[in-house]
Amino acid sequence: MSTTDAPPFDETRARQLASAFAAIRDNIQRVVRGKQDVVEQLLLCLIGGGHILIEDVPGVGKTTLAKALGASIGANLGRIQFTPDLLPSDVTGVSVWNRNSSTFEFRPGPIFTELVLADEINRASPKTQSALLEAMAETQVTVDGITRPLPHPFMVLATQNPIEQEGTYPLPESQLDRFLMKISVGYPARADELQILETHEVDGLVGRLQAVANLNDVIAMHHMVTAVHIAPELRGYLIDLAEATRRHPAVALGMSPRATLSLQRVARARAASQARTYVTDDDIKRIAIGVIAHRLILRPEAVLQGTETAAVVADVLRAVPVPYDRV
Repeated sequence: MSTTDAPPFDETRARQLASAFAAIRDNIQRVVRGKQDVVEQLLLCLIGGGHILIEDVPGVGKTTLAKALGASIGANLGRIQFTPDLLPSDVTGVSVWNRNSSTFEFRPGPIFTELVLADEINRASPKTQSALLEAMAETQVTVDGITRPLPHPFMVLATQNPIEQEGTYPLPESQLDRFLMKISVGYPARADELQILETHEVDGLVGRLQAVANLNDVIAMHHMVTAVHIAPELRGYLIDLAEATRRHPAVALGMSPRATLSLQRVARARAASQARTYVTDDDIKRIAIGVIAHRLILRPEAVLQGTETAAVVADVLRAVPVPYDRV
C-alpha cells in the first residue's frame, strides 16, 4: 500500500499494527529468552524505519536477535563481519572487469539486503565504518560515481563490543547519530539461562522460526507510525529536552535536530505498538535514554569524573517539566 492511498490511522488500524507488533515480538522471544524490553526496542526501530546499535560483550545473543528478526518478517539478512582488514568495497560492493563484454560489472556487497547485520562494527577501521554512512542516511550506495538504491525497507543492526576491549575503534559522532537507538542486551536471568540450556543445545532453533509478517507489513507499519498524532505541547517538550542537553554542564555537544526528530519518531512508534493513535509524555520518557544517550558528547572533565551519558539523560528528564496537556 502506498502512502498516498493509505487510509487515516484510526483505532482499527492501530489495533492491527499492535497485533502485528506483538506477533513479531512473541516469535522472536521463542529463541531470545527473557529480553522483552530489548526485543521491543528493536521492533520500535524497525517500525520507525531506523537503525539500531547493540553494544554488549560477546555471547549474549546479539546475532541471534538479528537472525530471529529476519526470520520473523521474511527478510533477507546480510551479515558483515567487521575486522581490521575489512575494506569499504567489502561492504558496498565492487566493479569487476568482464573480459567477455569488455565492460565493468557491479557486484553488490552484503549491504544490498533488507536487514544488514554489521557484526562487531567497531573492530573495523574508521574508513570502513564510514562506508555505512550514506546507506544509513539516504538508503543508497555510491560506487565509482554511480548511485544505487538499497532495498526497501532497509535496516542496519550493528553490534559492537564495549570500547574498553582491545582492538576496538570508537564510532565517529556522525555515525552514532545515524542510529535511531542504542541498546544493550545484558546477561539473562537465571531461569531464562536454564531455558537456554534446555532448548538451544540443538542447532537450527532460529532456522525453524516461521515468518509471522512480511516486508509489506513492515512498510505499512512505517506509514502508520508517521500518522500517529503528537500534540503541539509535546513537540515543545521535545525541544525543551533537546535544549536542556545542550545547556547541561557535563555536555560538550547536546542533541542535534536529527536527535529530536528521532525521539519523536520512536515515541510515535511506541504509541502505535500499544494501539494508540496519539503520543503521551510517558512514551517519550520510556525511550529517551535509548535514543539520546549515544548522541551526547561529554566534556573531558565529566568523562574523567566517570559521568555517563545515560545519567545525563536521566538528569534532564527530571529537570524538564512535562506539559500539562499529556496528549
